[in-house]
Amino acid sequence: MNTMPADASTVVLLRPCREKSIQDIEVLLVLRNRQSSFVPGYHVFPGGSLDPEDYQPGVEGFVQGIDRPQAARILPDMSSPEKALGSWVAGIRETFEEVGILMARKKDGTPISIGLREERQRFTRYRQLLNKGEMKFLQMLEAENILISGDRLHYFSHWITPEFLPLRYDVRFFVTEAPEDQSVVHDGVELTDHAWMRPSLALADYEAGKIGMVLPQIITLEELSRFKTVEEVIASARTRHVPATLTKIVQMDGKDVEVMPDGTIFENRPPVYSWPDENK
Repeated sequence: MNTMPADASTVVLLRPCREKSIQDIEVLLVLRNRQSSFVPGYHVFPGGSLDPEDYQPGVEGFVQGIDRPQAARILPDMSSPEKALGSWVAGIRETFEEVGILMARKKDGTPISIGLREERQRFTRYRQLLNKGEMKFLQMLEAENILISGDRLHYFSHWITPEFLPLRYDVRFFVTEAPEDQSVVHDGVELTDHAWMRPSLALADYEAGKIGMVLPQIITLEELSRFKTVEEVIASARTRHVPATLTKIVQMDGKDVEVMPDGTIFENRPPVYSWPDENK
């Protein structure tokens, strides 16, 4: 039986290379808990499945910079305009829950900084409540009287888990520049570590067997390695055509290999599709 893929969002956080003598970008990679049932011990980008809350009636009142018609034009193959906008909401929510970065503004347009000690403590408490399921993301936005910055996420790629697997995901990848005045703090539960890495160096570490990644991360990093500034990445995202990428798992010489739509075979990068955590 072919399982329908669940909608999900991934956010690729970018920043200029911290080594001033090098013109390049860095991307945030987070390490999945080795005890997790979903790609344990692998490096990924922050993200997760859409929750019903992400596209519930009235959610557009908490979003600035993009509305349902705009989201539906950018993601014309989503099942509804509500879910299209929910992809932005889910990406921002998951990024906050997993690494503590919140792309949001006060209603006067001032970006949220989470820089002061009291702010850090307050938003850390929100994250704890959200991750325990004791608070909803929209409740936090309402309590803080803030709006999420939908215009900070730029649609970059679209990956669908191969067919005939028990659990499948239809994932929208977004790129964004990380806020300068916020710090990454992985949650310590789902994610046990994080690192800012230049795409080319992350790929070199992968090829050397130092880190594990799945194909969507690998291909995304290969694409990002062609850019030298965050501005170039975002400019590209604004004009690029984004087709859905649905790979196939086939057997060759007794081994599972992953095949791209154009026929490219990744036999030295065996597919890893384990099962997600039940609460994701």
